[in-house]
Amino acid sequence: QVQLVESGGGLVQAGGSLRLSCAADGRTFSTLIMGWFRQAPGKEREFVAAVKWSGASTRYAESVRGRFTISRDNAKNTVYLQMNSLKPEDTAVYYCAADGDSRGWPAEYDFWGQGTQVTVSS
Repeated sequence: QVQLVESGGGLVQAGGSLRLSCAADGRTFSTLIMGWFRQAPGKEREFVAAVKWSGASTRYAESVRGRFTISRDNAKNTVYLQMNSLKPEDTAVYYCAADGDSRGWPAEYDFWGQGTQVTVSS
């Protein structure tokens, strides 16, 4: 079992930045692939970014590529999502997720946090 706790959400103006954090507990963090997802009101949850065990391999949704950066600190059991040049359409609840079983990029994630709200005003 893995417990995930997100933090860092809030209200920001368009063009601003936020950094989300997700602290993990319950399993050796370096064995987990970590991901960020988001869900806007009335929409399905969508993939944002993911990072593999050492942090060297990452992937992004096209909508955030070049603006968001995912990273991890295995010594702190934490994954980050640096969000720059935020747009109103980035408004959503952001969820941290973890997968401990996949060798490649996960099709599904096993563990989820409770989410943190990000609101971008125009």
